[in-house]
Amino acid sequence: MPSSSRPLYHRMSHVLIILTLLTYGIYIGQEIIVPLALAGLLAILLRPVEAWFMKRGFHKVIAICMTLFLAMSFLIAVGFFISVQIADFSDDIPKLQAHINDFYRDARRWIRSEYRVSYGKQAQYVKQVQEKTLESLQSDGAISAISGPLGTLALLPIYIFLLLYYRAMLLKFIVSLFAEEAAEKVWEIIGQVKTVIQSYVVGLLLETLCVAILNAVGLLALKVEYAIMLSAIAAILNLIPYIGGIIATILAVLIAFVNNPDPGVLLGVVGVFLVVQFIDNNILVPMIVGSKVKVNALVSIVGVLVGGALAGVSGMFLSIPAIALMKVVFDRVEGLEPWGILIGDDQPEDARQSMFPRWMRFWERAGEKMS
Repeated sequence: MPSSSRPLYHRMSHVLIILTLLTYGIYIGQEIIVPLALAGLLAILLRPVEAWFMKRGFHKVIAICMTLFLAMSFLIAVGFFISVQIADFSDDIPKLQAHINDFYRDARRWIRSEYRVSYGKQAQYVKQVQEKTLESLQSDGAISAISGPLGTLALLPIYIFLLLYYRAMLLKFIVSLFAEEAAEKVWEIIGQVKTVIQSYVVGLLLETLCVAILNAVGLLALKVEYAIMLSAIAAILNLIPYIGGIIATILAVLIAFVNNPDPGVLLGVVGVFLVVQFIDNNILVPMIVGSKVKVNALVSIVGVLVGGALAGVSGMFLSIPAIALMKVVFDRVEGLEPWGILIGDDQPEDARQSMFPRWMRFWERAGEKMS
């Protein structure tokens, strides 16, 4: 019986069962799946670099090693830059502690006058919070949360090397899973997936650089201390879609408040981050990231939350490229086209005109031309 003639509940039940099994498999096997997925993402990104070395006569193993060396050198340089900024921040820790103590004393006086809570009870509450925090940090979950990412970082270079080395074999295996007459379509999907992931990751790096520069310009104009460090951290947190920008704004406001509790400066910091987020979402993402597969905001937010629930921060980062990959597959596999429509961002023209003015859609058309 053709899939299109089956009842809707029959097809939906199969889809839900498959999604449930995949979700459960990712949850219980995240320690293995997440490093492999990250390595696959980076291997696709680094494949052009490896091909460049091979075109110049280098052996495949040497080309892969040189590619990994360049990638690790770049990461070390970024880490060194951030560590220098943090070192400058640590020099002013005594001053920060004095500001925090002043704020703590003012807060205690305000709580005592407004809520009639004595200093003794406040100290008791603070002690209880400290004890619970120490218990949570000393638990097995906290240790695994720290050691897990370190183990992932140690495995990534090995996984990337092996994925690049066995790339042809893995692609041949994927194609051989399908009928011979479907080989051309399978190769087309594989090529589209590679293009989408490469454009997404490269665009993400360029977007991160632009966001860091815009944040730094705004914070330096406000004369906020540690503006460069906050800009770099905020740009890195922005890699986590939607949620990272909120965390970065809260962190910047807290540090600015500790150094300069002037309400005007705090409102200026919030304004800088809101303006940068607006520019990022409406100009940078369509023009720089601008991949051929567009995912709507609702699915993106839900995907980020589901990825975080399944695999933490790594799951949040992987959620968007995973959804984009599914969009490519859904659009090209018979019977799955409706799911591609659900994930995509192609609205009817009348709905788009009623919701967005023409001038706001200018950047979207520019992004489509760029892609």
